[in-house]
Amino acid sequence: MYRSSNIDLKKNKKKIIRFTLITAAVIFAISLFSSMFYTVSDKEVAVLTTFGEVTGIQEAGIHFKLPFGMQKVYYVEVNETKTIEIGYRTNSDGSTYPVNDESKMITGDFNIINVDFFIEYRISDPEKYIFASGEPESILKMLIQSQIRNVIGSYEIDPILTESKDQIQIAIKDLTVIELAKYDIGLSINDIKMQDSEPPTSAVNEAFAAVKNADSGAKTAINNANAYKNTKDAEAEARVDSIIKNAEYLKLARINEAYEEIAMFNAMYEEYAKYPEVTRTRMYYECLESFFPGITVYIDTSGNGDLLKLLPLDTITSGTTGGN
Repeated sequence: MYRSSNIDLKKNKKKIIRFTLITAAVIFAISLFSSMFYTVSDKEVAVLTTFGEVTGIQEAGIHFKLPFGMQKVYYVEVNETKTIEIGYRTNSDGSTYPVNDESKMITGDFNIINVDFFIEYRISDPEKYIFASGEPESILKMLIQSQIRNVIGSYEIDPILTESKDQIQIAIKDLTVIELAKYDIGLSINDIKMQDSEPPTSAVNEAFAAVKNADSGAKTAINNANAYKNTKDAEAEARVDSIIKNAEYLKLARINEAYEEIAMFNAMYEEYAKYPEVTRTRMYYECLESFFPGITVYIDTSGNGDLLKLLPLDTITSGTTGGN
């Protein structure tokens, strides 16, 4: 009886060992099989290395790789825009706080100014991003800070605070792109924006604000003066145009009057050519009428006392009839 129980115990141990080995083999096979496949999302690419050497860059999807560390996968987010804040940091709730060690700089006229920048960049070469340097983001940030201080140091404080923001941004970006190409760490700059610029003390800040307001007032006055000038110029042009058109009208009127007088003269000449004596007499009487308006003239033409009323000429017909 005792011997039989020992035999059963040995059989159970063998079964347990066999089950354990089979379970371990299954788990190992599942782990091995799962480790041979990896998934790449649509926001990234995967850099695949075989025995430490880059052998491929995989796009989004499910891919196969060799197990036991023979092939390794490095995920790189190439389809996302990344950002760097210089001179300030943003909290999780959206609020910001200053980082004076980064924002405080010296201008070309030896003034101190606080300037904040916001940088947008992306990974342009995933292989170089992983293997060309240990910390590519840190290198990029230090490189940008160096170019920022170079450009800010070449400007006086007044244009930095007023009208030269766009020029400064462009200059910093251009210099950064040139230097970044030398380092070749797989990153590219999208944009560099100057967020804010202000003097380090409130008193200086108030003084520059007053200067800015005065400059704005001067520009407003100039714009108003130009608007007034444009209005007066338009009125003057309209007046000149009116005078010119009126002169042209008077010119045409005088020319037409001259043509009318010529036509009247020609008509009178034609009548004169037909009856010169009668025409001369009529012209003589018309001349008298113009010299003596409202005067009635009677002329004795028969010698026997009969008077003929000649003036005004419009009643000569009736006067002649009355004389007869």
